[in-house]
Amino acid sequence: MTSTTSAADARIPASHPFAAHARRAAAAEAADPHRGWTPEDGPMPSLYVSHGGGPMPFESPEWLNPLRRWARSLPKPKAILVVSAHWESAPLSLSAARAPELVYDFGGFNPMYYEFRYDTPDAGELARQVGAMMPDRERAHEHNSRGLDHGAWVPLKIMYPLADVPVLQLSLPTEDPDQLLALGARLRPLREQGVLVIGSGHMTHGLPFLTREMFTENKVPGWSADFDAWAADALDRGDVAELARFRSAAPGMPFSHPTVEHFTPLFVTLGAATDPTAPVITKLEGYSVGLSRRSFQAA
Repeated sequence: MTSTTSAADARIPASHPFAAHARRAAAAEAADPHRGWTPEDGPMPSLYVSHGGGPMPFESPEWLNPLRRWARSLPKPKAILVVSAHWESAPLSLSAARAPELVYDFGGFNPMYYEFRYDTPDAGELARQVGAMMPDRERAHEHNSRGLDHGAWVPLKIMYPLADVPVLQLSLPTEDPDQLLALGARLRPLREQGVLVIGSGHMTHGLPFLTREMFTENKVPGWSADFDAWAADALDRGDVAELARFRSAAPGMPFSHPTVEHFTPLFVTLGAATDPTAPVITKLEGYSVGLSRRSFQAA
């Protein structure tokens, strides 16, 4: 039976980069099925993913290929929990376990992107697990009508294009690094059950300060390069305290993050790691329209 997702993807022009990506993924899965996680694999890592601008990653092999390779380098998770920059809500909230229509929270792009689907399996079991991990005073509210926003579904549609892994989104409830580290720590046991925990944002996100030249030539502004180098150094040293001082300590502020919601999911990722102060593994780096797309996994 053809899924709604695959039927929608079939309407994408065959010459589109994502159409070729989806064909390669289907062929690879047929020839060498993605091995599912087992307890013998140990805990899944936690990831921080820079998710690109709206649907732009669908058009670029520089996003498509490394994100898919990253996913295939890991066992296929039992489920995925995403904290995205694009859902700031307190108290804690969960997306619909049976996801309704996606949230197309971007504008000015080709109309076909507003028809993209990502119909993943029911994530009800993951919703129950997450709910049980929260103290009564922080019990997550379930939004039965809210689907995944583009900070969740755009990178995941590239990483897991077959839409065969349950996905749930957890809101970003605060900008405070210490509270987000604590939230990640509460989520840490999920990794031992084969759940992939993802913080989705962008390593630099100074959209108001981008120029036409940065868009057309990918010219990297000094504030973006300086912030990225600072973050890379702190992550390599496992210096969580330095990262938590980003507002005052990081060069390139506030241009790199005039609002901070694209950086702060990083603290959920680190909090969910077995040792938040251990060096991370960088899986994606470089720049897109002048913005750092540094992404990493933590053990």
